[in-house]
Amino acid sequence: MRGTAFRRIVLASTSRYRHELLSRLHIPFDVRAPIGVDERAVVLPARELALELAWQKAASVAALEPDAIIIGSDQTASVDGELQTKPETPENAAAQLRRLAGRTHELITGVVLIDTRTGRRLDHLDIHSLTFRDLTDAEIADYIAKDNPTDCLGACKIESLGITLMSRIEGNDFTAITGLPLIAVTRLLAELGVNVLGTQSRST
Repeated sequence: MRGTAFRRIVLASTSRYRHELLSRLHIPFDVRAPIGVDERAVVLPARELALELAWQKAASVAALEPDAIIIGSDQTASVDGELQTKPETPENAAAQLRRLAGRTHELITGVVLIDTRTGRRLDHLDIHSLTFRDLTDAEIADYIAKDNPTDCLGACKIESLGITLMSRIEGNDFTAITGLPLIAVTRLLAELGVNVLGTQSRST
């Protein structure tokens, strides 16, 4: 019921990481896969790209949900301005980690919320600097065998054993590193009338 219960919230993502993160807020939400988003077709600098893809994902689902709050998110990573991709294979992961050893890369997480009732759009960009320590080939091989980071930007699962590869992390919201900045999501939901810690949402 409007004004007495949470608005319908839809996560525009099939990522298990984002699903797990949003579940931490203990609010009901549904999941829909983004439609027609070709990530390889968009050519932009890393920061702009993260927000653009988050917007495209949210907008593709918003077209199907007339009265809901849609959450879309995307991540990019760059080293010295060069975009990084998910390695997809252990061999590519090893090559990425050899390049990243002793260097700092920027991990950018964009999130977009669309209120399809009002057409209002809110967005946020979260940026972390991750510095890898020097790594030996043996450490890289052992890490990949244990953590299988082939589906992660930077070939590193920070929420798991990947933290052992780091010498320094700078940023404001650790959850952004794993795919969804919950501090920002909580704030943006509140702006749209959903209080995560309340039993009611304000009518918007």
